[in-house]
Amino acid sequence: MKYSKDMSQASNTLAPLPFEPGSSGHEEFDVLVVGAGPTGLACAIDAQQLGLRVVLVDKGCLCNSLFHYPSNMTFFTTPELLEIGNIPFASPNQKPNRGEALEYYRKVAEHYRLDIRQYHRVLNIAGGDGAFRVSAEDRFGRGRLFLTRKIILATGYYDLPNYLKIPGEELSKVLHYYQDPHPYFNLDVLVIGGKNSAAIAALDLWRHGARVTLVHRGTAMHRHVKYWILPDIENRIKNGEIQAHFQSHVARVNEDSAVIAGPKGELTVANDYVFAMTGYHPDFDFLAALGVRLEGEDRLPVCDRRTLESNVQGVYLAGVIVAGKRTNEIFIENGRFHGHQIASDLTEKMSLAR
Repeated sequence: MKYSKDMSQASNTLAPLPFEPGSSGHEEFDVLVVGAGPTGLACAIDAQQLGLRVVLVDKGCLCNSLFHYPSNMTFFTTPELLEIGNIPFASPNQKPNRGEALEYYRKVAEHYRLDIRQYHRVLNIAGGDGAFRVSAEDRFGRGRLFLTRKIILATGYYDLPNYLKIPGEELSKVLHYYQDPHPYFNLDVLVIGGKNSAAIAALDLWRHGARVTLVHRGTAMHRHVKYWILPDIENRIKNGEIQAHFQSHVARVNEDSAVIAGPKGELTVANDYVFAMTGYHPDFDFLAALGVRLEGEDRLPVCDRRTLESNVQGVYLAGVIVAGKRTNEIFIENGRFHGHQIASDLTEKMSLAR
C-alpha cells in the first residue's frame, strides 16, 4: 500500500475542489474522517455542526473495535464519560456493557445523520491541504474516490496486535482477540499476558469450562489490573483453578501443545488454543507514509497539541494515535473531546462561524 507524500499547500476556500478533466465517480467533501469509532464520530459531529460536508470512512463496521471486544465486556467507566454529541447515554448500570455502548453509538449516528462508509479501506491519499484525493475500495474491491479539503485520522490502534514473533504463531489456533468463551468449553487454553485483557479472558474462559493456563513475563499480574478484577484472578491462581507461570514466556506453539520457558527451563503443556493478549499498536506505517513525523521511542506523531493538526498541513490526528505507543493515555473518555479542538481550528482556518 502506498501513499503520496505530495502534501503541497492549497487554498482553504470553499470553491469546488479541483479534479482531473474527464474523471468521474468522485465525491466531494470538506472533511473526511478515517475511522468511525467513538472519537471519529465525535469529530464528524463537531465538524458537521460547523456546516461542513463530512464523510467517515472505516474498513470495518461502525465502532469496529468495540464490536470486537469480548461479547460480555463491561466498561471500566460510567455512561456519561462515553457520551458524544451532547446525547445522553442512558444505562441502568453504573458501568455499561459492550452491547449498550454499540446501541448508543448507533443511535448517535442516526440522530446526526452521519455519512458513514462502512467496509471501505483507504488505499491511497494524495494531494495536499485544501485538495486531498483519497482512494478507497469497498469489500467487493470496487474503487471509490473522495476529494476533501481536510482529513482527520481517528484510526485507533485495536486492529494491529503486538505479535509474539515465535514459532507456531501463524497457526490458526493462535488468536489475538477474545470475544466469547463458549467455543473453548472443555479445551486446554493458554492465555498470554498479565494486564486487564488477559485477566478478563482467563476468568471468562475458566468460568465457562475451559482448562486455563496463564503465562506472563512479570512476577505477578500487572498492578494496573482493575481493582475488582485483580483479587478474582489472584484467588483463582492461588486456588489452582487457573494455572499460572510467571517470569515466563511462550517459546513456541505446536499443533497440540505449547512450550513455556521459565526459571526452571522449558515445560510442554497440552494446548488447543492460545490467546495472545499482548496489546495492540497504531498503524505507524500509515502515518509515516502520509508524511506524519514520528518522534522518540514512543513514536509520538508530531502535531500541534492545541489544534491537533499534524506536521502535514490539513491532516489532523484524533484519539489514541496522538499518544503513539503510549496507548494507555487516551481513551474514549478524553479522546471524545478532540473533535472540539479540531473544529475550533477549522473554524479559524476555513473562515467559518458556528
